[in-house]
Amino acid sequence: MDLRTLPDGLTPEQRCNERRTRMEKSLSLDFSSLKPSHDIGQADEKNCEQMFGTVPLPVGYAGPLSVTFSSKETSEIHLPLATTEGALVASVNRGCKAVSMSGGAKTSSVHHGISRSLAFRARAPARARELIGGSAKIWMPIAQATSQHLKVLRYELDESADHLFLTLFCDTDEAMGMNMVTIAAQAVGEWIAANIEGVEFITVAGNVDSDKKPSARIHARGRGYEATAEVTLTPEVIHDVLKSTPEQMLVVAEAKLKHGSQIAGAIGSNLHAANIIAALYLATGQDAAHVVEGSMTDTDVSAATTPASSLRISVRCPALLIGIRGGGTTLPAQSQCLKMLLHPKTSLHLKAQLAQSIGAAVLAGEISLLAAQAGHSLASAHGKLGR
Repeated sequence: MDLRTLPDGLTPEQRCNERRTRMEKSLSLDFSSLKPSHDIGQADEKNCEQMFGTVPLPVGYAGPLSVTFSSKETSEIHLPLATTEGALVASVNRGCKAVSMSGGAKTSSVHHGISRSLAFRARAPARARELIGGSAKIWMPIAQATSQHLKVLRYELDESADHLFLTLFCDTDEAMGMNMVTIAAQAVGEWIAANIEGVEFITVAGNVDSDKKPSARIHARGRGYEATAEVTLTPEVIHDVLKSTPEQMLVVAEAKLKHGSQIAGAIGSNLHAANIIAALYLATGQDAAHVVEGSMTDTDVSAATTPASSLRISVRCPALLIGIRGGGTTLPAQSQCLKMLLHPKTSLHLKAQLAQSIGAAVLAGEISLLAAQAGHSLASAHGKLGR
């Protein structure tokens, strides 16, 4: 069926409707529920080729969640969670209450930069590695010239047999920047192939960056933004809000996070960090496939002495690939959710504020699920709210 040749002068919604009508006729199916019921912005031009409709996602509210950011500013953040999993929003909301009643989450972040790894094949790999590193003062400006919003932070070189991998780590300003870095990396690869003898440029994406894939390297070293969040829960909050005890939660944490994860060979030991990250990514227009990196979160639970019988719980999200400009963040509904999550603004770079807010939200979600498992209420909660 022809979904590309459309009449001139149609609005984005009319183009979607025309494609959907043609598909219904060709496939003898009813797609009426996919008709956009709201402003789709520039999705048809910039986000989705051959767009014929939208799939509405429920968005629930969790919060407020008290946070002390790394800038020492305190705020109450509000979480828009896009999900179809019953009980998730209620659980995160309970976690927000527990964290807020315990003095709030303390967060921090590290900006590693967005990365892209180029693959080369070389006749003399050791010599080629030396020449590529030695010419960095030439090819780094070439990379940066591809966008006024890109700056190369650093690079790494890896060698395997006759293959070399050059990984660029870049600051991409307010955008998540994967496309920006790919364009810059392509320019670097072409320059190296043209100017360093015996080096063949194989591909602009060589997998060392582990884009949208789990890897031990990214888990250990981080990518994009690395965010941490922690809180100390008092026995009173654990009992009154979470309906559990510190002892029960410690037992579950040891079994699940330590032994269970070790047996599975998990890259990242957590309860359900991807649930919260996915819900926030979908609501705020992030690239949902980067939930893969978010799933490598580590959650730590330990006994604290002050106050007595309290629990210290922390999360480390090593790779949050996020942006506040471009991609899905510009779509009308997603833009509103993003503004909700980033309101009010702090003195932090907005991407750092977003990363730390996501870290705090993950902490709230981890706490609530840990308590549910400790109290054996996980199944009953899903039976009541999620069926």
